[in-house]
Amino acid sequence: MARRALASCPVAQAGLLARAARRHGATHILTAHTRDDQAETLLMRLLRGSGIAGLSAMTRETERDGVRLTRPLLDVAKAQLIATLHKARIDFADDPTNRDPAFTRSRLRALMPVLAKEGGDARNLARLAARLARANAAVEVLVDGAERYLALKDGNDHDAGIDAALFMAMPEEIRLRLLMRAIDRAGYEGPAELGKVETLLAALDRTLEDRGGRFKQTLAGAVVSAAGGRIRVTPAPRRRTRSA
Repeated sequence: MARRALASCPVAQAGLLARAARRHGATHILTAHTRDDQAETLLMRLLRGSGIAGLSAMTRETERDGVRLTRPLLDVAKAQLIATLHKARIDFADDPTNRDPAFTRSRLRALMPVLAKEGGDARNLARLAARLARANAAVEVLVDGAERYLALKDGNDHDAGIDAALFMAMPEEIRLRLLMRAIDRAGYEGPAELGKVETLLAALDRTLEDRGGRFKQTLAGAVVSAAGGRIRVTPAPRRRTRSA
């Protein structure tokens, strides 16, 4: 019988799995991520200062490179999964790196019994991640509405940018996500980092509060500028490379 692996699936490994799936014509990948993995992911992102979206931890389904990555066991405790496999006499592989203290996840896993005594067990941490995911989904709906509102007010003329006064009247979290979406659409250097967008937004706010001020910064391959009461986010000029 083929051996099933019970191991974490970092982003790099997910990319490898997606490429392997495409080679074999597979459209879905099912992973054995459990409630314990979800709790550890929440802790890792909490320590890194992630926002609401990051603290939502792993989603049940994501699409990567045209392949659907599915995690059907996020509500199942790892001990329960292992006990079920033993009872069914299904062999599985246990990745030794899961216990290697060189990795953050392994070190946090060693702390879980201590956190559980204070109420921070895998069940409660996974529940917190689910609640944050629910809140994040609600905020995203508000951001969708804000985008539509700004587009209607500007007659859907994207080249004209957006009205700075309307933008400034929105809550900071909404403005932050609107700006991040615009940068990710216009830029060409991958998703913008949350911390860098927060810094850029703070600088933009200071400029807009000083009526008549002009603003221009580049981030993730996009140029964010403000002048004449308008905010524009456009692709940045490509960097020139030296010829050999």
